[in-house]
Amino acid sequence: MPKFAVIIAAAGQGTRFSADRPAASFREKKPFVPLAGKAVWLWSAEKFARRPDVIQIVLVASPEDVVNIRNHFRSDLERLGVEVVSGGTERSLSVENGLAAVSPRADYVAVHDAARPCVTNETIDAVFRAAVESRAAIPAVPIVGTVKRSLTEAGNPPVIEETVPRDGLWEAQTPQVFEARLYREAVACRDAQSLPTDDAGLLEAMGVKPRLVEGERTNLKITTLLDLSLAELLLKLLENGLSRNRKV
Repeated sequence: MPKFAVIIAAAGQGTRFSADRPAASFREKKPFVPLAGKAVWLWSAEKFARRPDVIQIVLVASPEDVVNIRNHFRSDLERLGVEVVSGGTERSLSVENGLAAVSPRADYVAVHDAARPCVTNETIDAVFRAAVESRAAIPAVPIVGTVKRSLTEAGNPPVIEETVPRDGLWEAQTPQVFEARLYREAVACRDAQSLPTDDAGLLEAMGVKPRLVEGERTNLKITTLLDLSLAELLLKLLENGLSRNRKV
C-alpha cells in the first residue's frame, strides 16, 4: 500500500477573513475558529487520520501561533498524531517547512488547505488514486460562470477588458498530491522570485502536468464569515448524504 504524508497548511494570515473578524488571537484565525463544534482544521485532519494509507500529518502554522496551538489542541494533536511546525512568510515557503518534516517513509505528499473542512472521503480517494497512477494530481472543478478580465485605471472603478472563454478552465482545490521524490525536486528547483499560488504550480514550472481530478463544489475554501456559515450548512448536508457532483 502506498504511504501518504499530509501537510495541512494553516499559516496564512487570512486577511479577507480577519477583515470581517479582527484576529486578536490565533483562535480567531480561520483555521482555528469553531465550526459545528470543533475547530475548522480538525474536520479535514480527522478524515486523513482515519485513513490506513496516511502515515503522517503535519500542521503548518504561523510561527507566533505554534506554542498556543500545541497547548490549546494538545489532546487533539496527540489523538490524531499531528506534528505542528512553523510556517514561512509565503504559502510555498510554509509548505516547504512542512515538507522538511515529512518522513522519508512517505511515498506521496498531500498538501491540503486547513480552511477546506468539507473535503470528502470520495475526493481524497480519487485524488490519492490518481496521484499513484500519474505521480501528481489535484482536485478541481470546471468553471461554470462567465469569466471577465478587468481593466483598472488609477482613480477609476474597474471595467471589463474582455470576456475570457471558460472552455478548459478549472478552479483548483486541495488536497494536491505528489510523488514525494518529485515534489521535493520541484521545491528544490522553485524560483524564489516567482512563487506559485498553489503547489501544483511548482511542478508546472518544471514542465510536469499534474492530472486533474473532478472535485466537488462542496469543497469550498473558507475566506469570509459567510463561508463559515455555508461550511456549517454543507457539513450537515454531507452528513445526510448529499450526492457527489449531482447535477440539477
